[in-house]
Amino acid sequence: MRRVLLWMAGNVWLRDRVPRLWFARRAVRRFMPGEEASAALDAAERFRRHGIATLLTHLGENLTRIEEADAVAAHYEGVFDEIARRGLDAEVSVKLTQLGLDLDEARTCAHARRLAERAGELGGVLWIDMEGSPYTERTVALYERLKAERPNLGIALQAYLRRTAADIERLLPLDPAIRLVKGAYAEPESIAWQRRADVDRSFVALARQLVEARRAGRNVRIGLGTHDVRLIEHIAARAAAIGVERDRLEVQMLYGIREDQQRRLARLGFPVRNLIAYGEHWYPWYMRRLAERPANVLFVLRQLVP
Repeated sequence: MRRVLLWMAGNVWLRDRVPRLWFARRAVRRFMPGEEASAALDAAERFRRHGIATLLTHLGENLTRIEEADAVAAHYEGVFDEIARRGLDAEVSVKLTQLGLDLDEARTCAHARRLAERAGELGGVLWIDMEGSPYTERTVALYERLKAERPNLGIALQAYLRRTAADIERLLPLDPAIRLVKGAYAEPESIAWQRRADVDRSFVALARQLVEARRAGRNVRIGLGTHDVRLIEHIAARAAAIGVERDRLEVQMLYGIREDQQRRLARLGFPVRNLIAYGEHWYPWYMRRLAERPANVLFVLRQLVP
């Protein structure tokens, strides 16, 4: 099922047609409050009442014209203005291909640099999202370069990639902000763990690597991007045993998933940040979310019932 869903995520014919289907548009509301930035910001205000911060991302990737990247950067600047106006504890996560990485790396760097500067003016971090493995090295290398200029940059790293432990060691001297996620792209076994149990073990080992760095004095910000509360509590217990408290472990979960647990973890003293996605280009992102937990397909099928 996971392989089928990931294949569907990358199928251009389906990408152009599925979003027109009424039941697909209704089903996607489980994972995003709307296609407009205003809907995401309104949702962020609702989470604020429960002591939960927000991470916003405008969906889209692999642009074909550099002017589109300029428009994306301008859009995010407007989002930062609205975050400031509403007084939200909200940060932004961007894909480098959405800022033009396939077209003009210098322009991409300039956009990321400016957005990080704007995030810093609000006291927050600009997160660089991780994409499929063809972009992993370019993303890590660009992060290294920009982090030297803008300290308030974060990066997502994927636990299913076999290279990630080495990437963490490579980035630790920069005192990075790292959002550790499991990974949601179709990758070959030669570079990525395939079994869920192996990915879980890798996630725990990498989280411990970050926690050990924190104990050793590295000013690393740790984001646990998982909905598996069992893993979060296991990591928190191991961290507490070596003197790293739960307030140093930020839980980052998606909008619409385990929100009861998000509120519970916030009450227990974990910093919790809800990732809210929005935008018209939701199809590949949505299919990867289903692939992360194929049981959600049952939810989609229920949308066929009036």
